[in-house]
Amino acid sequence: MTATPDLGTSQLASPDLLRSVFRQHAAGVAVITARGETGPVGFTATSLSSVSARPPMLSFGISTGASSWPAISRADHVGVHILGEHQEELAATFARSGADRFGAPTVWHEGPEGVPVLDGVLAWLVCRVVARVPAGDHRIVIAEVVLGDHAGSGRPLLYHQGRFNGLRD
Repeated sequence: MTATPDLGTSQLASPDLLRSVFRQHAAGVAVITARGETGPVGFTATSLSSVSARPPMLSFGISTGASSWPAISRADHVGVHILGEHQEELAATFARSGADRFGAPTVWHEGPEGVPVLDGVLAWLVCRVVARVPAGDHRIVIAEVVLGDHAGSGRPLLYHQGRFNGLRD
């Protein structure tokens, strides 16, 4: 027999309910980058998802109010970086509004298609944007993988309960 949810504590749909529920969901941490008109842009994302193996495609969400959105809305290509547990400060930098995300100590180089590629990550991909799907105050960006590298070492950085965490054995 399965347990019945306690409907006495249930809440009507709201942004706060959604945020509270997703705080219970541990997610991997990625940084999405693109070439902007005035320089590189990027943001921390926990919404990264594999979409298709053939062709290899992924998706991520971005708020239309995000400082990176204007560049992402026009970019033909984006960089997707999987962060390691040693990169909590990098994740925080790319999540912080107004931060100099590509200044020291961030180490990066211009990669294929002019995409900013972060150094020292667990894995990275350069992807061609194929769609931007409206979803409330966000857009779901769907992108096809062009090339990448998964040779980084270490364990992934996770986001849970509003904090960055590492895996526990």
